[in-house]
Amino acid sequence: MVGSMNGERTLSGAMCDNGRRAPRELKNRMSTISKDEAILALCRLGEVARLAGANVELLLLGGGAMVLSFNARQSTKDLDVVILAPDDRARVYEWAKQIAFELSWPDDWLNDAVKGFVVSGSDCKEVLSSPGIRVWVPAVEQLLAMKLCAWRDDVDIGDARRLLRELTGSNEDIWRRVEPLLLPGRELKARYAFADLWESTHGDT
Repeated sequence: MVGSMNGERTLSGAMCDNGRRAPRELKNRMSTISKDEAILALCRLGEVARLAGANVELLLLGGGAMVLSFNARQSTKDLDVVILAPDDRARVYEWAKQIAFELSWPDDWLNDAVKGFVVSGSDCKEVLSSPGIRVWVPAVEQLLAMKLCAWRDDVDIGDARRLLRELTGSNEDIWRRVEPLLLPGRELKARYAFADLWESTHGDT
């Protein structure tokens, strides 16, 4: 949920501390990224973009979306995104590397490794807005489709179970909304994954 603090719109419960350096405790400890750390890093990205005369717009995916939007887990190993603006995406990665240097984080803390799993056509929800940056997450159906197509480990299964709880309707109703958002070629894998997920969550109903 997006809230308002000191004139800046941020995720509820966290604040972009513009104009200040990253807290010392964020440095040299990035094995995973917590919700508050992600928000601070993204807001810092907005600051850097503004100084360069630009604005960043991101579609947040994967673990980052689960942490920021659904509180599904405590942290994520990186932030998977699709860069919507500016058109020169290389600039965003250069700014992200600057922040990585400031925080002693890996250069790829912000990356587009899962963008190929996104199918166009799903509605998006804004989850963060601060000077120089706006961040959205895809519809729950799109995020669930991505998890079903990946279906690699207990993390994917846990995330998918959390996303399924956000949706209402019968097995057939939900599958009908998810199916068009599946990555082509992964439909059969996703169908079996959905069947297993539904049975483990709702039983045979």
